[in-house]
Amino acid sequence: MTYERFAYVYDFLMQDVPYERWLAFFERHAKSLPGKKVLDVACGTGEFTWRLKETGWDVTGVDLSEDMLMVAQQKAAERGKKIPWFQQDMRMLEGLGTFDAVTIFCDSLNYLLKEEEVKDTFRHVYDHLQAGGLFLFDVHSLYKMEHIFKDGTFTSVDEEVSYIWNCFDGDAEGMVEHELTFFAFDQASGQYERFDELHYQRTYAPEQYADWLEQAGFEIVRLAADFTDNPPQQDSQRIFFVARKG
Repeated sequence: MTYERFAYVYDFLMQDVPYERWLAFFERHAKSLPGKKVLDVACGTGEFTWRLKETGWDVTGVDLSEDMLMVAQQKAAERGKKIPWFQQDMRMLEGLGTFDAVTIFCDSLNYLLKEEEVKDTFRHVYDHLQAGGLFLFDVHSLYKMEHIFKDGTFTSVDEEVSYIWNCFDGDAEGMVEHELTFFAFDQASGQYERFDELHYQRTYAPEQYADWLEQAGFEIVRLAADFTDNPPQQDSQRIFFVARKG
């Protein structure tokens, strides 16, 4: 999957995303860490990354998309934040050193469509953590895939960017196809440009993620839901994990 033009409308699409709630969740669980080094994996355009930096964390951003990282680098420079950025696949992280914490937030892990890809990611994250370091991530719940996304349509109309977002059942259990059509205003031509994106996401039961984490050597510290520290319920939409490297 590549983002290309999507990178340049990503922040518009995510303008109502509660980054501060991810930050609050992270800081509640990371406050006891002895160090401040954080690796933010699948950082996208760096919105969460620079929030970590702004609150005193020594953060490094990693993403698969060169376009996303270009936007992230530009924004960080405009805000006066010097952040190292690396283009890498989360399934094959290498050579980045070790960190006190690794994050994969904003359901980015759901873009991995095969079980082995998730397990590979967990193993590579483990290798980039110091002993006792924390791995924090969130995923869509099976409930959200089935009852919120499946057969759902979401729209937004704005002078700068408008979109139609349709969701369909995927080819495997826990998978959803996101079909997005954008109409972005081009200042040079004074016209709207249409482009289409097709994205796939897949999720699994919390017990399955927990099993894969333990296989990779992690200890589960917290299993929670919807930005709280409370255990997931049947209708929880976003599942959070905090795991520690032994």
